[in-house]
Parts: sequence; structure tokens; C-alpha cells
Amino acid sequence: MRNPAFPASPTFETNRSGELEVFVQVAEHGSFSAAARHLGVSPSATSKIVARMEARLGAQLLLRSTRRVQLTPEGRQLYERGQRVLADLQEAEAAASLRSTPKGVVRINSSSSTGQAILVPLVGRLMQQYPGLVLDLSFTDEVVDLMEARADIAIRWGKLPASDMVARLLGHTRQVIVAAPAYLDAHGVPTHPDMLGGHVRIGWNYQRTVPHWPFRLAGQDVEVAIGELLRVNDGDVMRNLAVEGVGLARLSLFHAWHDIAAGRLQVVLEAFNTGVLEPIHAVYLGKPERLPSRTRAVLDFLKAHVDLGHAETLPKQWCRG
Repeated sequence: MRNPAFPASPTFETNRSGELEVFVQVAEHGSFSAAARHLGVSPSATSKIVARMEARLGAQLLLRSTRRVQLTPEGRQLYERGQRVLADLQEAEAAASLRSTPKGVVRINSSSSTGQAILVPLVGRLMQQYPGLVLDLSFTDEVVDLMEARADIAIRWGKLPASDMVARLLGHTRQVIVAAPAYLDAHGVPTHPDMLGGHVRIGWNYQRTVPHWPFRLAGQDVEVAIGELLRVNDGDVMRNLAVEGVGLARLSLFHAWHDIAAGRLQVVLEAFNTGVLEPIHAVYLGKPERLPSRTRAVLDFLKAHVDLGHAETLPKQWCRG
């Protein structure tokens, strides 16, 4: 018996989401019969459902021919919005299910040094927490286009350019100039940026980079041309060259932390450090509310577990000169 609180009406007798799914499938397959096979119903049932939608909306959604159906302008509008509605419904149902766990491939892009220092230590815990995930990690110091690389997430440090990417802040890092103790013993400790000319400077060979190091001189921040004598395209290579005593390098503190703590590198010219903290973000494309659960799970995990507090300050005993 019908509940009197809900009087008979088209609203309560119609499965709107089911109708919408039928319409979307007909639009995507281009025929009622193909959509019917996909849905496991009869072609006449799909035709009747779409006709009922058109009658209720008072608009023609499809142009029918003996071979194919095509969307009208009104049908195109409903199709595009319907796709989003069905995706949101599927995501909401998955989130509401206690049995639902993030599954599938998540592609993460990062520079080599950032990936080694931030991602690698967390991969085991991430996979243990979400055993349904498949992680695809790509480490390169070239800045890639997320869409072209088919990356779901990228880890980027530094100021982000204006783009369609959405960013989640993971933390900050200080930049420091370092060298191996053996190098400083052999070539002397620079005590002023003016003394850089007497040292081997290791820099980047990217076209996007500027061969300058920032310093604070007489209360003002200035860019000092370093005229690198050695250029590389990989952060870990730069750090290893510095550890081997080749020359001076400017590195993120989170990247050089373990070498500094172990005494393999020492910090110089810290009295002239600008103190600017570089942000580190996890970035992605798309709207936050429409992210796949697998991507959102990884982003939430990184936000909760990446700890960069140590990369913001520098113990004085690690400085030389």
C-alpha cells in the first residue's frame, strides 16, 4: 500500500538516475540496440525510457534515424551534465560504503631528489594502508605536463606558475649553500658572496633556470651571478658532486639534510641567506570534489605524513665560516 505521505506523482514513480544512465549510454553508443546490449535490457525498453524523458522535459533529446541516433543541442547539454551527475553518484556511493577501498593506478611525477627524499620513505606505508593501489612513480628533474605525462599527481617545490593545477601544500624548505669539508679545507671557506669567484660553483643546465644565487646584503635581497663552472640536470647528481668535494652547490635543506647531519656536507655563507622558505606542493588537475577516490587517498596520505619541519631551520653547529 502506498504511503499517504508520498502521494502518487511522476517524481516518486520515476527512477531518475536509472533513466539518466540509459540516456547517457544511448548517447555514447549512438544506438538504442547497442546501449541495450551494454545495459542488459531490451532495445524497446531503452527507447521507451528516452521517450518518457523527452515527454517529461518537453524537449527532443535525440534525432533518430534507421542507422544511428544523434544528440540535439538540448540532448548534448543533458548528456554532458548527466555524465558528471552519474560520476558524482558513483563516487558518493563508493565513499559511503564501508567496504569500499581506493583501487587502481595512481601515477605520481616528481623530481629525482624530491622523490627520493619525500616519496620513497613513505611508499611502503602507503601501499600497506591501501593494498588496492598500484603506484606508478616517475622521477625526472624536467618539469612535465601532467596531462601529456598522464600523471595524477606531481610533487613540485618553489613558487607555482599560474595554471589549471590545484595545489596542496605539503610543507616548506630552506635553501642552503653546501660543500664537503675536504673541499673547504683545500680551497678555503667563502665568508662573503664576493668570494664565490674563487670556487667551483655547481648549477643547473635547464633553460628555465637563472644562474644566480640570492643573498641578503646590507638588509636587501640581491641576486648574485654565480657563473657556474659545472652544470647538471639532476638534483641527486648535484648533491653527490658536492659530497665528493667537487665544489659548492645550492640545495634544498630537506635534500641535503642527511649529508649535513652526517658531516659529509657543511653549510657556508649562511649569514647571507635570505631566509626565504620554498613551498612544496602536491599538484593535480581537475576539481577537488571530482577526484577519483584513489587519487584523493594518496593526496590525503601525503598531506598527513610528509613532515618537512626539519627543513625549515638550520642548527648553527652545521654552519662553517
